[in-house]
Amino acid sequence: MKKIFGTLLLIAAFVSLAATSISTPPPMHSLEGTWELQSFCNYDSNEVADTIKPVDGYRQVKMYYDGHVMWSRTDPNDTIGRFGYGQYQITMDELIEVIEYGDYYFMENLGSNREFRFELVVGDGTYSQITIDEEGKRTFSENYKRVE
Repeated sequence: MKKIFGTLLLIAAFVSLAATSISTPPPMHSLEGTWELQSFCNYDSNEVADTIKPVDGYRQVKMYYDGHVMWSRTDPNDTIGRFGYGQYQITMDELIEVIEYGDYYFMENLGSNREFRFELVVGDGTYSQITIDEEGKRTFSENYKRVE
């Protein structure tokens, strides 16, 4: 009986030690919530060439929740508001959006291309979605700040 109890105690100690020594991966970032566009960047040779702030009255907001994305935009130089809705997923360094529908002009310009892949850079309360060209170089980004 003592031998069985000792063996069980040894097994329990081993399992306990193994469980505490297994490290859990760090939590992945999340885009869930509401984000407002702060700026655009153009790139040259993978470096920011210039940063452009939206004109007064221009607003673009994105909302991510449970695998869904919705965005809207108003531009004082354009009388037609813009919006889009679809699905999204993220990895450690990529944002993938698949647009299901949007305003008439947006959908007309999209054609059959409904999937957008961006390099994703997440900071403290910020994120950037960076367009990559066919050669793997950065070309353009939209930079957002979380709306609390």
